[in-house]
Amino acid sequence: FRSQPSPLDESALQERLRETRSTPQVYTETLAQEKAKALALTLTAPEKPVLVLGSDTIVDLDGSILEKPKSEDDAKKMLTRLSGNHHQVHTGVALYLVKAASGEATLVESFVDTADVTFATLSSADIKSYVGTGEPLDKAGSYGIQGVGGQLVESVNGDFFAVMGLPMHRTSLAIASALQSLSS
Repeated sequence: FRSQPSPLDESALQERLRETRSTPQVYTETLAQEKAKALALTLTAPEKPVLVLGSDTIVDLDGSILEKPKSEDDAKKMLTRLSGNHHQVHTGVALYLVKAASGEATLVESFVDTADVTFATLSSADIKSYVGTGEPLDKAGSYGIQGVGGQLVESVNGDFFAVMGLPMHRTSLAIASALQSLSS
């Protein structure tokens, strides 16, 4: 397998999705689909079939979508909003099949996995210290549960890996199903 960033202009799509007032679930699933599709379409006439996986994770606080922060101040504001509150993390996953020789790309499966997260109550010193690590600056909602940010989370109800950014169990089932259909 090979990891490769999608050529999709995410910011333009995000703006369009905000303008159409997409639900957080539709927002993240659409981003996952379009990321995978954009990369799949760059694979012209592969020698053998190729599966392309795209994913996107967002934090949903009462219907408000929290993406990656634009600055340290933005990260502090997001963490202040999350402090002591419950929120949801939605990870959209899309799997495309690029056919051998023709290069035709087809959406095989797409889904959203959601986990409910409870955040600890944070002091301004906690927030400043965490933002100072630099970790929140490239994370949806300004925290990474798999790193130092895990200390900020009181509980998770749902797939921990969905909060990390890729629900492994459900994704592996989708890949296995796609591989099985290729061999039959």
